[in-house]
Amino acid sequence: MLSKMPKIISKKAKRLGRGSGSGKGNKASRGTKRHQKAKEKIPLHFEGGQAKITKKYPLLRGKGRNKSKRKTINISLEDLNNFKSGQTVDLKALIESGLLEKKDRNANLKILASGKLTKKVKVQINASKSAVSAIKKAGGSYKEK
Repeated sequence: MLSKMPKIISKKAKRLGRGSGSGKGNKASRGTKRHQKAKEKIPLHFEGGQAKITKKYPLLRGKGRNKSKRKTINISLEDLNNFKSGQTVDLKALIESGLLEKKDRNANLKILASGKLTKKVKVQINASKSAVSAIKKAGGSYKEK
């Protein structure tokens, strides 16, 4: 019977690269060659020529984001009168005396020359030039940190 005989003729293959109307034109359906998807390194932020989302929202890319969060604490010379004569004034001593809280350990400390110093203290914290001269004038010592 004819219906049970093996097929000898197979369907003709569609001809490639014969215009976009043929359905197999343009890149001739030869995979992703010579265009963007074929490229190995396309940046993650690339959106096909459209403005990047990071450009659209400047706050997301770090405007004011990378600024230091350390706060500065200024200590006056008058506050140093709370210490005994000959005592060293450092971060640990300031926390113990109650002038600083424990949470302010990482803050930038600086002694400013406001008020009068009457005690001889050994200072081991950053201080302004006028504060250093006032400490030395009172008979204390200053060691730069």
